[in-house]
Amino acid sequence: MPWTKLAWRCLSSLGLVIAPTGPWDCGTATRLLSWALSRLPWASFQDAIRMLNTLQTNASYLEQVKRERGDPQAQLEAMQGFLERSGLKVEDLDRLNIIHVTGTKGKGSACAFTECILRSYGLKTGFYSSPHLVQVRERIRINGQPISKDLFNKYFWLVYNRLEETKDPEHASMPAYFRFLTIMAFHVFLQEKVDLAVVEVGIGGTYDCTNIIRAPVVCGVSSLGIDHTSILGDTMEKIAWQKGGIFKPGVPAFTVAQPERPLEVLRERARERKCPLYLCPELDEFEEGCQALELGLAGAHQRSNAALALQLARTWLHTELLGRPVPLAPAFRLTDAMIQGLRDTEWLGRTQVLSHGPVTWYLDGAHTTSSIQACVRWFRQAALNQEKPHDGSEVRVLLFNATGDRDTAALLKLLVPCHFDYAVFCPNFTEVSVASNADQQNFNVTLENALTRCLENQRTWTRLLEEKVGQDPWLPSPLRVGGLLQPAPTRGSLLLVPPAPRPLNSPALVFPCLAQALRWVAQGRDPHLAAPAASGAHPHPAASSGAVLLREAAAVRVLVTGSLHLVGGALRLLVPALSQ
Repeated sequence: MPWTKLAWRCLSSLGLVIAPTGPWDCGTATRLLSWALSRLPWASFQDAIRMLNTLQTNASYLEQVKRERGDPQAQLEAMQGFLERSGLKVEDLDRLNIIHVTGTKGKGSACAFTECILRSYGLKTGFYSSPHLVQVRERIRINGQPISKDLFNKYFWLVYNRLEETKDPEHASMPAYFRFLTIMAFHVFLQEKVDLAVVEVGIGGTYDCTNIIRAPVVCGVSSLGIDHTSILGDTMEKIAWQKGGIFKPGVPAFTVAQPERPLEVLRERARERKCPLYLCPELDEFEEGCQALELGLAGAHQRSNAALALQLARTWLHTELLGRPVPLAPAFRLTDAMIQGLRDTEWLGRTQVLSHGPVTWYLDGAHTTSSIQACVRWFRQAALNQEKPHDGSEVRVLLFNATGDRDTAALLKLLVPCHFDYAVFCPNFTEVSVASNADQQNFNVTLENALTRCLENQRTWTRLLEEKVGQDPWLPSPLRVGGLLQPAPTRGSLLLVPPAPRPLNSPALVFPCLAQALRWVAQGRDPHLAAPAASGAHPHPAASSGAVLLREAAAVRVLVTGSLHLVGGALRLLVPALSQ
């Protein structure tokens, strides 16, 4: 329901009739909607999601960010102000027994391992992470499960109303999307009385809004890499400085093996903050004299995250540790609960495999060069372990998108050795229609901009394959296909605009949304997806022949990667139960 109509409905329900002198603009409708919804007992979960989404483009917040850009410390001070207006003090957070985790790669997985290990001890756990994949409720979990719609609705309006009632004309009346959810998570964990809270940093560490936490029990830093350079800096050392900003005096911190120079920066940050810093031993040392540990998350890179999680969980359980400036944390005898926690850990969209008949989906939200490299190793090994079709007819498909300021050419280059028969590019939008799932709406990106980027990725992929021809024995020579069709991009139909005069045997296709891309790949062979509509005829011979190959192949293996939001949209379509 559009905001204007919803605002009119809410005001009418309150017995108020307003006759506007002209059409309501978006800002007027939003202000009236927030005032009306906050006073209605029937305000629904979807109403809360719609209102939350307005914080993505809060105009006053954007102006505030511009003012604060030269003073990042002001952002933390603003966060503290929002927290206090919501009814909490920073001192209240001390009661949460927080495990605070940052890093570039694997911080979410390390948090998931940690939470599951501690839950295996019978503790009531809270877990705050980002981004969500299918529903925003996933960001705030209790005992491993997203909070219910009723709880989300309750705490959303509790926080929202308090912020509305205490707004200050001199400052932004509402925090932006991530800040709001962080504040809301603190309210949930405190009022639901969790025994501990595992909190994942959003971006960086030093100036991340989660860093208003002043007394965590323990901190963790997962593997470092290059990401979010416009915010954190363009070198590993600058990024390490930002990550080390979560260290607190006297609070033990753990990190995994890092390149020497970033590790030295972490060491210096720990000295500055009088924080004991420990280097985690490899997981191999926990396996000496016993059988190999079974991890619930696949991929060799998850062993580093599991090793970090073991130290974080043990430190929470045993608060006293002796150490040197950067000592090697000791390996220790694992308890049955720790072993079970590692085995039972689930973390959607990270090295996840869905077998749907002849179509196997491999989902991993990797979006940096290092995480894509790990994804490639995992995919090649996972696909190798799958039973081979007797007739050898296997088709491999890449489904890719990337967002933000990431170097997509560098990411795609790493994926070329996976020997994909087709590369499919599409935006993160589940459907073309603007009425798609509110949990996955993003008002900061237009469909047109997203499609432009997909077309750039298509051209990049084709160029990379052209460069590979003659260099790599697996890649066949270009397949001549005449009669290139280059229509103007239109909504609701397949977009295939090959930039080269001779399309390669591994064509790149662009679709306007995830639903159409998945349906084309599955060709009606996945029971969770309908067959592609006959009306959306494939305008290029490569697309039509590809559809035939996909329908006839004994096995179709699809890697979905490049963006957690892309993976989340795919999960919503492939596992409908996640949307319930």
